[in-house]
Amino acid sequence: MAWERKDLLGLEELSREEIELVLETAVPMKDIMQREIKKVPTLRGKTVVNFFFEPSTRTRTSFELAGKFMGADTSNISVSTSSVKKGESLLDTIRTVEVMGADVIVIRHGASGAPRFLAERLQASVINAGDGHHEHPTQGLLDLFTIKQKKGEVRGLKVAILGDIKHSRVARSNIWALTKMGAEVRVAGPPTLLPPEIEKMGVKAYYRVEEALEGADVINVLRIQRERQRQGMFSSVREYARFYGLDKKRLQLAAPDALVMHPGPMNRGVEITSEIADGLQSSINEQVTNGVAVRMAVLYLILGGGSHELAN
Repeated sequence: MAWERKDLLGLEELSREEIELVLETAVPMKDIMQREIKKVPTLRGKTVVNFFFEPSTRTRTSFELAGKFMGADTSNISVSTSSVKKGESLLDTIRTVEVMGADVIVIRHGASGAPRFLAERLQASVINAGDGHHEHPTQGLLDLFTIKQKKGEVRGLKVAILGDIKHSRVARSNIWALTKMGAEVRVAGPPTLLPPEIEKMGVKAYYRVEEALEGADVINVLRIQRERQRQGMFSSVREYARFYGLDKKRLQLAAPDALVMHPGPMNRGVEITSEIADGLQSSINEQVTNGVAVRMAVLYLILGGGSHELAN
C-alpha cells in the first residue's frame, strides 16, 4: 500500500496496514545506518525542523540524524531562544517556520493535541514527537520494530508494560500499536498510576507487577515521570523500587527469553536495576538505534519518498 497521510499524529488512528508499512520501510533504513557512509540523497532539497517545547535527547537527536542520513536539511529550534519567550503564540511561531521553507515540522509539546492543532492549520507536514499524556507515535513504532526484529512475529506475544501508565504517552502509543498487531497487552503499576477504565483500550490491568510478568515475552519498563505528577502518587522512590521495580527476581517470572525494553531516560535502581538494564536480555540500546531507522522511514513516507526507490 502507499502512504497517504500528510501527518503522523498518533497510532490510534493508523491501520494495521499503515503500521506494517512503516515497519517494512524501516528495514532498509537500518541497513543504510550500517554502511560506512550513512547517507543517501533520497530527501535532498527537503527541510525538517525540530521544535521541542520539552527536553529531549533521544527523540530530537534521532529525528535530526534521520533527516541528515536521508539527505534532508535539518534544523533544531530551542524554545528558550525563540519568540515564544516573547509572548508569540504557538501557531504564529510555527507558521513563521513554515513560510521559511519547512516541509516537515517535528514537534514535542506539553499540551495534548498541540500537534493536531497545528496539522489542521499548516500546509507543512507535522510529526508528533510526544504531546502531553496523549501519544508518542514514533516511540511506539520503534518499540514495535524492535519486538518484531527480536521475536519475528508480534501476534500472540504477551507484552507487559510496567510503571507510570497514567502519565505515559509511550504506553498509549504502545498499547494502540501492539493490540492492532495481535499482541496480548498487560499493564501494571500502583493504583494511583493506572488510568481509570484503562482496560477499555483492550489491555489487562494489574496492581501487582508479578501477575503481569507471569510468562511475559516482552517487558517494557516505563520511566517514573516525576515532572508530570502531583505529590502523593506513591510514598517514596524506595517503596516504588521495592514493589514495582524490575529486578532479577521479578524477571525470572517472565519467559526465559523475555525481551526487556525501556524508552529512556532510565531512573536506574528505581524502575529497573542496572543488572537488568545492562543484561543480555536488554534491548534498550537497540531501541535507540531502531529509533533512527523508524524515523527515517516516517520522513521517507511523509515526504513522498515512497513514490520511488531508495537511492544507492
